[in-house]
Amino acid sequence: MDDKSSPDSHNEKEMIRAPEPEKGDASGRRQSVALNIVENPLKRTTREQTVLDAQSFAELNGMPEQAELFGRAALVARDPEKFEMLDELSGDERAALTYERDHKWHGPTMLWYSIGLCAIGAATQGWDQTGSNGANLSFPVAFGLADPVTEEFVSDRAEWIVGLINAIIFLTAGLIGAFIVDPLNYYFGRRGEIFITACILTATPIGSGFAQSWEGLFAARFVMGIGIGAKNATVPIYSAEMAPARIRGALVMFWQLWVVAGIFLGFCANVIVKDTGDISWRLQLGSAFIPSLVLGVGIFFCPESPRWLMKHGKIAKGYHSMRRLRDHPIIGARDYYYSYVIYKEELKLARGAGYFARMWDCFAVPRIRRANYGASTVMIGQQMCGINIISFYSSSIFRDVGYTAEQALYASLGYGAVQVVFTIPTLFLIDTKGRRTLTLITFPLMCIFLLAAGLSLLKDDGSRGEQIGPVVLFVYLFTIAYSLGEGPVAFQYSAEVFPTIQREQGMAWAVCVNNTFAGVLSLTFPRMNTVMTPTGAFGFYAGLNLIAWFMVFCFVRETKQLTLEELDQVFSVPTSSYINHELTVWLPWFLKRYFLRKNIPKPPLILEKEEHVEKVLE
Repeated sequence: MDDKSSPDSHNEKEMIRAPEPEKGDASGRRQSVALNIVENPLKRTTREQTVLDAQSFAELNGMPEQAELFGRAALVARDPEKFEMLDELSGDERAALTYERDHKWHGPTMLWYSIGLCAIGAATQGWDQTGSNGANLSFPVAFGLADPVTEEFVSDRAEWIVGLINAIIFLTAGLIGAFIVDPLNYYFGRRGEIFITACILTATPIGSGFAQSWEGLFAARFVMGIGIGAKNATVPIYSAEMAPARIRGALVMFWQLWVVAGIFLGFCANVIVKDTGDISWRLQLGSAFIPSLVLGVGIFFCPESPRWLMKHGKIAKGYHSMRRLRDHPIIGARDYYYSYVIYKEELKLARGAGYFARMWDCFAVPRIRRANYGASTVMIGQQMCGINIISFYSSSIFRDVGYTAEQALYASLGYGAVQVVFTIPTLFLIDTKGRRTLTLITFPLMCIFLLAAGLSLLKDDGSRGEQIGPVVLFVYLFTIAYSLGEGPVAFQYSAEVFPTIQREQGMAWAVCVNNTFAGVLSLTFPRMNTVMTPTGAFGFYAGLNLIAWFMVFCFVRETKQLTLEELDQVFSVPTSSYINHELTVWLPWFLKRYFLRKNIPKPPLILEKEEHVEKVLE
């Protein structure tokens, strides 16, 4: 927990402003809106000084021809809800801002191309998972790890080897790949790092398909994991840094949509090559090179991240990159200048510039530590919920409950289709209902459905359909709940909560947590399935869903529709204050309102945007 008397408390007070009493009823109304207010730092100076500062910024950074534009953009960023009242704007600029406000999903082609390409890159991970899922049915026999007749493991050691081959891509992703992100990003940029990892992820699936022993397959997947970890830590950041705040959640969530699309396409590939005989598992593993090849070629046409260029002192290049990602110069200048202003605020809190100093900041600086709590919670929650026992071993699970190998592949294909279909609605929910709300609703549902699936495995009488049907049904319902909550939230949330300076280190740690526990899950499940029985294993993960719910309640703060910079102030509220508010204010209201059906007013929020407070008070 945080200590309110920490040495950084004076800095936190600069980043978060408690509402001051006002005359008359305004004070009470202000308290009813929020307990703390997200403050716009541009409002600390006068309008005239704001314009002069923005013009100086342009002139000092090699953009004198854009000085007047940045002056007007700063006024818009200073009070974005009241841009129509600014006489300094031209008719064209006012029309562009109005159109942006009224058309949430409008954006230039380059924005959609860049986000879409990154999303395709996410499919690599899903495809790799499902390639091994299908290959698990046959590669153990090919390498002498399972009996060709009974398909049972020949020894306990063989069982652990299969688990290790499945797990190694996640262990190396979490323990190696995630931590080479910072040097790769530093020397090659976001685009360069993505290209390098795309090359790795194109070569290693092909190498897996040509493996002549389990040791060779292990080696190929060892290197593949390094590429996955480095890619997973960079692509969501790259997407988040390009996306406008109003739809950042939905755009970056294309990552999860395409992870599940990759899962579905991988299952499709498994079904397509199932009749190719002894080489089917080789084709299932090797086909995962397709999306990474598209990513490697397509990334050359994307702009570099504006915030990465800003961070590395290439201010003018950063603006031109932002301009390609926004519909109008005034929108690009507004977003870029506001990012720069908050970036300078972040520098005041930075304790060190070295890699290890910035990594330590993720645990030592209160604001960053709180973000780390939230990111680590949603990342480990993705493994605690048990979804990956289905993603990694669904074909084996369905075969063990009575399906033939071919039927198990088709049942797994249905699982992949369910994930794709039910991830799509979350594109519209994540920026309206919010990340925290979706996870709080869906974790209890996942617990119920996974426990029901495990208990259904105990039925051993009746027709085969009566035995298998309930298991498949509850697995699919569990998958629907996951797709509407924890699935899309984990990487989205982790990519956005860290400040610019520590974003690579923070995301690296989050990816380390996610992939390391995915590796532990993949390694242990075959043995757990034998020792605890499938029902026991499912029940174990059902219980972990409840623990994950309590972790989300305590540590995951809402981030919907806030800029990456405004999130600094969300995480400036001490953890003890936040949990106390949720337990003593929000939770009693929720229980009375939705369980006791009492029509009572919603309590004040722990934190709200300043513009919203002013709008309510008007």
